[in-house]
Amino acid sequence: MADMICNNCGATDAVVHLTQIVNNQMSTHHLCERCAAEKGLENAPDISNLPLIDVIAQMTEDVPADPRMSGTECSFCGLTYEDFRRTGRLGCPHCYETFAGHLPQLLQRIHGAVKHVGKVYLPPDPTASDMEKKLEGLRRRLHRAIQSEDFERAAELRDQIRALEPA
Repeated sequence: MADMICNNCGATDAVVHLTQIVNNQMSTHHLCERCAAEKGLENAPDISNLPLIDVIAQMTEDVPADPRMSGTECSFCGLTYEDFRRTGRLGCPHCYETFAGHLPQLLQRIHGAVKHVGKVYLPPDPTASDMEKKLEGLRRRLHRAIQSEDFERAAELRDQIRALEPA
């Protein structure tokens, strides 16, 4: 914004620009750092230049980690709770069920609500079988296990894949 003077003290450049809507009436207040602090507001960092993942991670910083979720892993894609907190990304649709205990407060913080009111997601191929989806998830987990040199886990996943694959 162009140089604006604080609406409160009229002496300093405004650094906080607050827009409020009360009873369908919008008002904008331009405040200097001192006046904003007196009103309990703080100047938020400019997030417009940050990648989306960094923005989401920044939003999850204030949400306390749930010790009950520690060690929790999605049974479909293998994403851990710790990975989810670090990246702010879920690995698959099943993660929503796995991490359901943690998502409401995170969604409330990011979106301001926990109920979806937008368009309904339709999968790209609604005819794909659940078995094929499960195999795909197991193959991803197998690939991750091999990359991390967890060969015991990789052997278990290989056996699960063989048991599910058509003969």
